[in-house]
Amino acid sequence: MIRAGIVGASGLAGGELIRLITQHPDMELTFLGGSSHVGRRPAELHPGLRLDLGLTVEPATEATADRVDVVFLATPAPVSAELAALFADRTAAVIDLSGAFRIRTPELHDRWYPKAKRRTDLADRFVYGVPELVGDQMADAALISLPGCYATAITLGLAPLTLGLGLDLRTVVVDGKSGSSGGGLQLRTADLHPLRNGAIAPYAPVGHRHAAEVRDFLERNKPGSVGSLSMSAYGVSHVRGLLASSYVFTDEAVDQRELQRAYVRFYKEHRFVRVRRHTETLIPVPDPQAVLGSNFCDVTVMHDDESDRIVVLSALDNLVKGAAGQAVQAANKRFGLPEETGLTMQPVMPA
Repeated sequence: MIRAGIVGASGLAGGELIRLITQHPDMELTFLGGSSHVGRRPAELHPGLRLDLGLTVEPATEATADRVDVVFLATPAPVSAELAALFADRTAAVIDLSGAFRIRTPELHDRWYPKAKRRTDLADRFVYGVPELVGDQMADAALISLPGCYATAITLGLAPLTLGLGLDLRTVVVDGKSGSSGGGLQLRTADLHPLRNGAIAPYAPVGHRHAAEVRDFLERNKPGSVGSLSMSAYGVSHVRGLLASSYVFTDEAVDQRELQRAYVRFYKEHRFVRVRRHTETLIPVPDPQAVLGSNFCDVTVMHDDESDRIVVLSALDNLVKGAAGQAVQAANKRFGLPEETGLTMQPVMPA
């Protein structure tokens, strides 16, 4: 049995980790960490979890490492940077859900995460990426940094073009729309119900840090390249789920049939990426509501003959495949388990 600890257990991603790990046949939850809710039980913090695990939230210390085989850091980037230094080389695996170690390039990291002061030697040791793309590296990794929710959707959407077909993408423009849970539990005026409900809020219209990590990752992985990648992000009135629409311009000739075959071939062995045709269901897909509660990412690729562009749509649940589910999937890869272990739940729809 793999002993698992969660630091940041009171947050939304922390709650999802508790939900998933308590249903995992090969993991046992042995530690819950945090700072603002010390002494509280999971059921007090997460109303949907009426569990008596015999655990309460405790401060994370060096001694915590003796109680866990893997520690999940569901904490803000500055906190994860400190905790990674605390647990590195003391546990079999550290899996960080924050942005502390996502961007390898120091200058780019400092631009987007200026408050996350990390050790350079640790940054070089972290394996970054989604399991579908770097799963072999995760098998022996002691330190794993997971992509952000948008970055997961965008990278899974673009990977068959760059890593599969080896295309040079001249320009990529991403339009992202995410539910309110993507912002966590911080209290902000713009997130109050009277202002958020029914809104389409342009909270990052001229740049998003998840786009920076996608570009950083794709530049370090060949074949294929990305000339420029820009992103605008909008908050919508959903609670969970996101849709990333990537508009791709390339000088290389491709058509719809070639693209569809390439995507199906690329993800043939990866059960959590569902390559879909836009009109295959009663509602157009991908749609975030068709993946809620699951670890699936639905991807559709289309060629726009009129403007000679590729349109890639990627939808996922930002708290599962975009955070906690992907963390468990990475842990499965790290400890030699089938990657679907504990993650076979189907989407809940309507939700």
